[in-house]
Amino acid sequence: MIHRAILGSVERMFAILLEHYNGKWPLWLSPRQAIVCSVSSGSVEYAKQVLAMLHEADFHVDIDVSDRTIQKKVREAQVAQFNYILVVGAQEAETGNVCVRVRDNADLATMSVDGLITRLREEIVAFK
Repeated sequence: MIHRAILGSVERMFAILLEHYNGKWPLWLSPRQAIVCSVSSGSVEYAKQVLAMLHEADFHVDIDVSDRTIQKKVREAQVAQFNYILVVGAQEAETGNVCVRVRDNADLATMSVDGLITRLREEIVAFK
């Protein structure tokens, strides 16, 4: 039997962390590290490839390949507090890159998937 006091202290710790970070978890702790959003149905396959590459690198990544506009996908990802929003379209599929948007920054940067993986790993190491 598990005593409730033990679980209560874990719950309190998470409540303290949640309050401290205002719901914006640091990358190393976040269950929503990144999301891949496809611009159109033509870029769904590339979005799935990016998802697979990031999963292989041990990151928690979701994908949004719905029929909604890219603005709605990005807005929903912002509300859900994803650390990184990755936008892929036909142009990115041709070049093998992704458009990267950091949670609190509206600027988009284009980089390779390998460059993104390196950036994510460096951010995690720098925090620890």
